[in-house]
Amino acid sequence: LSRMGLSEIVNSLLLSAEPDHQAQPFDFIVDGELVRMPLHQFLLAKGISAERVLELEYIKAVAPRKQEPPLPHDDWVSAVDGSNPSFILTGCYDGLARIWKDAAECTQVLEGHSGAITSASFINKGVETDGSLHVVTGSKDRSLRLFKFDTSVTIGSSKRIGAYKILPGHTSSIQSIAVDPSRNMICSASWDTTIKLWAVEGSEEDSDTVSVKKRRMNSDASGPEESQLEGSASSTLLGHTQCVSSVAWPEQRTIYSASWDHSVRQWDAQTGRETWNMFCGKALNCLDCGGEGSSLIAAGGSDPVLRVWDPRKPGTTAPIFQFSSHSSWISACKWHPSSWFHLISSSFDGKVMLWDLRTAWPLASVDSHKDKVLCADWWKGDSVISGGADSKLCISSGVEIA
Repeated sequence: LSRMGLSEIVNSLLLSAEPDHQAQPFDFIVDGELVRMPLHQFLLAKGISAERVLELEYIKAVAPRKQEPPLPHDDWVSAVDGSNPSFILTGCYDGLARIWKDAAECTQVLEGHSGAITSASFINKGVETDGSLHVVTGSKDRSLRLFKFDTSVTIGSSKRIGAYKILPGHTSSIQSIAVDPSRNMICSASWDTTIKLWAVEGSEEDSDTVSVKKRRMNSDASGPEESQLEGSASSTLLGHTQCVSSVAWPEQRTIYSASWDHSVRQWDAQTGRETWNMFCGKALNCLDCGGEGSSLIAAGGSDPVLRVWDPRKPGTTAPIFQFSSHSSWISACKWHPSSWFHLISSSFDGKVMLWDLRTAWPLASVDSHKDKVLCADWWKGDSVISGGADSKLCISSGVEIA
């Protein structure tokens, strides 16, 4: 019996109990592991007797049901944030970040960077208490920029927004940014091998950590001039010896970083001290924290393997999971926001893959890009969004995760 045959049996049983049941594909779990091959092959591979009474758990198959129309950009799409259910944030090699309302229309263009944007993040993560969005971007121009704007939309046109605050200080390209759980701090990772911490607010009121310079700028030729602040880092984390490619800030006191020096490091955000490290033998491009209690670390880099580690198990550098279906370097990985088991990865092979910790085989492979995929994220819990060197943001929707 294949999964398709097992699905037909379950669907017929459900249909006999509920006449209005709509047939759908299912996945099946045996002894905590997803069955990704014909049942008799699975039994042989696991050494399970064919005479044993087998308990099968069925769940809805996790795979995109629909490809939405892609959103075109003017250059490579290098950053994406899907943490807001109403808006998608993208960063582009043309130096602009864009806000997309309901994944359909570009409503705001965030300008000011003089180099390609490499990372972008919502600061308020969709908590629109005052009807405004708060965004941070990082760029190859070695600076971060903070933007704040209301969510009102003028149909048919994109409003151009200038940054209200610039955060210079890195001496090379910024590769990654992360916002702390309280939304009061930002960390940035750079080619200059450092990680810097910045206060989101605290301009004149916090003169110890931010030096303020008033500048005049005119982001919109037809609009009024605005004041622009310039801030400085509150602390710098030192320890990596090559480009710091990715950072994550899953808990208030804990920052994780990945680097081309082959290491993953854990930092105490308050003291700035390194509290744990692990060397994996590969230059790393991406890192994310998730799984049970957000305690697992997924990372990928200069080979086709997505690896997952548990830092709670000291004394070993062996990953607890490895996923090897990509055919080129891995560019991004992201855990599902509410599932312990599911995560996605993107690769220079042009694919985005959906994974479940209960099987080494991908649940789905999305082939909507025509070139390298540079970034990926979840959106609204049921869609996968990704950007690439084909200058498109692609959206795969209908991913049902129970």
